[in-house]
Amino acid sequence: MFGRWLGNRTNRMQRASPLAAVQTPPDAGVLSCRVLDPVNEPVACAEFAVSDTTGRKVVAGGTDPYGSFMTMLPAGEYRLAVSAEGYAPYRATALVGESSLASLGDVTLQVAHPPEPPAAGDWDIEAAHSSIAFTARHIGLARIHGRFESFAGAVRIAERMEQSAMHVVIDAASLDTGVRSRDDHLRSADFLDVRRFPTLEFYSDRFVHKGGSRWAVTGALSLHGVTRTVTLDTEYLGLGTGMDGEVRAACRVTTELHRDDFTISWQSMLARGIAAIGPSIRVDLDVQIVPRG
Repeated sequence: MFGRWLGNRTNRMQRASPLAAVQTPPDAGVLSCRVLDPVNEPVACAEFAVSDTTGRKVVAGGTDPYGSFMTMLPAGEYRLAVSAEGYAPYRATALVGESSLASLGDVTLQVAHPPEPPAAGDWDIEAAHSSIAFTARHIGLARIHGRFESFAGAVRIAERMEQSAMHVVIDAASLDTGVRSRDDHLRSADFLDVRRFPTLEFYSDRFVHKGGSRWAVTGALSLHGVTRTVTLDTEYLGLGTGMDGEVRAACRVTTELHRDDFTISWQSMLARGIAAIGPSIRVDLDVQIVPRG
């Protein structure tokens, strides 16, 4: 008798819904999925985004160490997008019902084919379709967004991409944050000191493939009279053709600079214990290059 009772209890536990331990509002349900690679290994830290039928993002996050995610949503129809470094994006539609589990089961990501690299030779940065932007915190509160309006650069693409090189020169006085008084101060000796150091320069001959379309470009950045090693996290976007029929290549680049590494500080404010500009500055570049004519 006891054995039959124990067996029935075990069967009931095995048949229990995964929602049994999840308290959902009466108008909500749960969406879940497990993300695998082509050899059925879980893809940890894959990024997922769930949007409604209007395209508005409702929730986003990453998979757990087992490649799984579970999220609670109001009942309705949703679009799911899953992405991970080195894999092609996955998209699906899911219908979430009230007090129910909408499971997409196991989703297998396919290895992405990296985009075709630029042809070997000399290429120039096309400033008209490129941008160099930066973001910093102001007195620990709001963010300052700015950009450099004047810059030039060249890239020498080698037969082996890893042996390529690049050189970029930025006019320090061309910075623009949208506030003239602030821009004048940033150009002054308190910060960039553009009279003494009129340019920022970056040179690299170290291109390291990180998988898929990701590259690490490591080189020397000279800023404010100081040179430091900086790594640019680069996403290569591939080749395209402009309105004039000219072939071009594009990439997105991000990096983080630490102000103290380049001895940039506003001493009069720091003496009073006020950090006018945050210790780190995020730099975002959108770059297009064209073959040198």
